[in-house]
Amino acid sequence: MKNVKIYFLLVFLIIILIYVTNITSFPERIILFDGEEINFNTVAFLNLEMQEKISDEVVQTSGTIQNEEVNTGKISLNLFGKIPVKEVSVSVIPKTKVVPVGSNIGLKLYTNGVLVVGMTEIESQKPYEKSGIEEGDMIVQVNENEITCTADLIQVVNNSGGENINLRYIRDGILHETSILPVETADNEYKIGLWVRDAAAGVGTLTYYEPSTKGFAALGHGILDVDTDELVSIANGEVVTTDIISIQKGEPGIPGEIKGSIANQSKIGDIYKNTYLGIYGTLDNPGVLNINNSEAIDVALRDEIQTGKAYIICSLENNVREKYEIEIERVYKNNNENNKSMVIKVTDQDLIEKTGGIIQRNEWFTYNSKW
Repeated sequence: MKNVKIYFLLVFLIIILIYVTNITSFPERIILFDGEEINFNTVAFLNLEMQEKISDEVVQTSGTIQNEEVNTGKISLNLFGKIPVKEVSVSVIPKTKVVPVGSNIGLKLYTNGVLVVGMTEIESQKPYEKSGIEEGDMIVQVNENEITCTADLIQVVNNSGGENINLRYIRDGILHETSILPVETADNEYKIGLWVRDAAAGVGTLTYYEPSTKGFAALGHGILDVDTDELVSIANGEVVTTDIISIQKGEPGIPGEIKGSIANQSKIGDIYKNTYLGIYGTLDNPGVLNINNSEAIDVALRDEIQTGKAYIICSLENNVREKYEIEIERVYKNNNENNKSMVIKVTDQDLIEKTGGIIQRNEWFTYNSKW
């Protein structure tokens, strides 16, 4: 009898594991092209249901969600058809034509407020100590004055004359309020003991350009703060030209690196979004990067991606774009969590000789100010 109980307990635990694994495998967000179809593998008693319709053309058959319109909605994953266990956001975007670019660019990011990256004593005092402010908080307002950069914070604190100041700051998307009493320094300035940052800059790769909207995407990953390891919340930014200084070849286990300079370079566009999937913005002068609209191609659906020989485009010397051969080894057709759809291997001997394989263009610089 004891063995039978153990057997049934093991079976029960295995069933629970299967259900938990199936539920957690569903992403929080799905991005589809017009007409793209994604098949979800669900176990018994788990089913998909449209919680918020994307459009009247949404079709659901045997765990398949398909859409012909551009919109957003939500899918609910339900147990026994009644108990919601997970909610998935769905975004459907139009198919479009883009120009694959691969050119080096400079990026300047300006934060929405000033980011707290550290604390320090002022004249042996810690004015911030009881304020509740922590590293990673974004100060957006002081004494009803909007704070858009470090200079704003410096001016407001100095104008306080040592009187108590009220601060508003954002943490995890929630607005908080506190107060700090500034401390006068030996230089007759007032400070609150916070290291703050309002800008970052570096070089990267422009992935594609969309002629119909003048939009672009770059990097393929977000810019994280070097101190807080959080995605940098930006108010705006600029795209500038860049000069490549050197190429450090990659080695097994160590990615290589391209180093560039953005000093005294020309602005060619604007940045409006920093996301985990990359930097987005618009280009005012794509001609500087020798972008030819006639080279625009259709963006492929994941079902159209095939393993085998392919090419990547990048600029290594004299800002000239070149094609290099790669091998698509594996395609992840149902990966909706981070939109990473394939595994590639660099096979072009010329590229391997120059770079050692795939290299980074993430030489980022940040600007801190103690105040």
